[in-house]
Amino acid sequence: MTVMWTVKVIGMGLVALSLSVELLSRLLRRLRPERSLNEVLFFPSEMACVEHIFTQSSPFSCFCSLPHGVETSFSRLLRHIMSASSTLDLCVFAFSNMDLSRAVLALHGRNVTIRVLTDRHYSAITGSQIGVLRKAGICVRCDVGSVHMHHKFAVVDGQLLITGSLNWTLTAVQSNMENILVTEEPDLVRPFIKEFHRLWTHNDPAH
Repeated sequence: MTVMWTVKVIGMGLVALSLSVELLSRLLRRLRPERSLNEVLFFPSEMACVEHIFTQSSPFSCFCSLPHGVETSFSRLLRHIMSASSTLDLCVFAFSNMDLSRAVLALHGRNVTIRVLTDRHYSAITGSQIGVLRKAGICVRCDVGSVHMHHKFAVVDGQLLITGSLNWTLTAVQSNMENILVTEEPDLVRPFIKEFHRLWTHNDPAH
């Protein structure tokens, strides 16, 4: 009888220990900060079909001559931009890439709030997509200063920063040595949000 009681006590103790370990493990997972997204993309990017990013279809359902099913720096950039669910703040010097323009227009079609800051001189050149964005009803402001607005950054949903040397042009994507940093690190994202707000207010046409 004593042996059976001892076995039961040991069994109950093992169950309690197992539950305690599981609860402790769950608590540590909650206390441990989630790892932030940090990614570096380099250009020029390999040319590949990106149609499936816009249509959510199989990468092999398109019959264009470009390679399909290939993940590239440019496709990664498009995916990060298209991940926006509420807001996109874009501050860019040159914007003539039609796929990037298509991504912004697609977000606008999904009722994502979009604000674009750009250089007033470059926005008027042939091929600039700024007029296309404005015609679609996207709010665009141009800098009013005498120096170029040479920033190249975007903030997605107030928490994802996309920045680097890359202008949003076909030449930059396909022909130039460029870089993009994608990060969710709050200490890096916050200053860019603050800078965008400062420039957005400073370049308000009402002023």
